[in-house]
Amino acid sequence: MHPISSCVAALCCALFTAVAAAQADTAPEIERAYRSGDREAALHRLEQAITASPRDAQLRFLKGVLLAESGRSAEAAEVYFRLTQEYPELPEPYNNLAVLQAQQGQLEQAREALETALRNDPSYSTAHENLGDVYVRLALREYGRANNTQSPGLQHKLELARQLLARPSHGS
Repeated sequence: MHPISSCVAALCCALFTAVAAAQADTAPEIERAYRSGDREAALHRLEQAITASPRDAQLRFLKGVLLAESGRSAEAAEVYFRLTQEYPELPEPYNNLAVLQAQQGQLEQAREALETALRNDPSYSTAHENLGDVYVRLALREYGRANNTQSPGLQHKLELARQLLARPSHGS
């Protein structure tokens, strides 16, 4: 390789590394600002960072998390859905989308999203837990459809399922 080409390549590599490091520092800083109470400014800064790096999955995922925590579930679900389309290998967007779907009573869609997350990462314990919660909610729905209030066994199952659901689902 020509010496000038080597220098240019090294400079480009160093510049790329510096830009990547700066972008990596952005997400934690934005999240800290959000959690410290400066939510609107943090969301505005996040939008600016995404505009500068529209393919940054980490920033976009953070946007979904912050939108969900802000009570903007529909917008968060859209962010997660787009991430599943553009980065189908990532398990976290499927998990978080499933949590929102389950909250909306879309249990079959949530189950499918969690199963996809687990195909992508079979050791993803949060998705396993959330899938278990979805299965309990599906079981509760079916037990309720049994409509046999005289059965002590059914009543016991209903009570156990309700107790299990007293614990919240987890996002990533």
